[in-house]
Amino acid sequence: MKHTHSRKADFCFSWPSIPLNIVLVHPEIPPNTGNIARLCAATHARLHLVEPMGFHLDDAKLRRAGLDYWDAIRVQVHSSWEACLQYLGADARLYFFSTGSARIYSKATYQPGDTLVFGSETHGLPEALLMTYPDAVYGIPILTEHVRSLNLSSAVAIVVYEALRQLNLETIG
Repeated sequence: MKHTHSRKADFCFSWPSIPLNIVLVHPEIPPNTGNIARLCAATHARLHLVEPMGFHLDDAKLRRAGLDYWDAIRVQVHSSWEACLQYLGADARLYFFSTGSARIYSKATYQPGDTLVFGSETHGLPEALLMTYPDAVYGIPILTEHVRSLNLSSAVAIVVYEALRQLNLETIG
């Protein structure tokens, strides 16, 4: 007997009119970036990668983690943070995420087109960025006596879906 479970749920969900931007500053681990790329395909977010990176875009581990969704992912590679910022524009609303922030990610007020910025797996965001934007730095609470930080792809997913939850409250509920 064949199981006929439908994979597509009929949610009452409204996608933002302008997609979110996900920026990874100096990502190092291909499978994490591949998982984030897959998340971008699932949420219609735009992925921005800031060099240097610990891999190339043709890395097999990166491709495998993104599965067959690469044609649905809009990826922009930037040679530096400054180049990324210029591409995003002067009016970009930026949110930075760091384990060192006492400001919780769910307290930010997200809007369509916002830019969510994450650092590398081993170093996080550069201190210069955190110092430049101190009022825009948020964190995800963790029990630090057991864990230093969350996996990068998990952290991105937590924040992206909180932003989408907030945007849906505005549009449908």
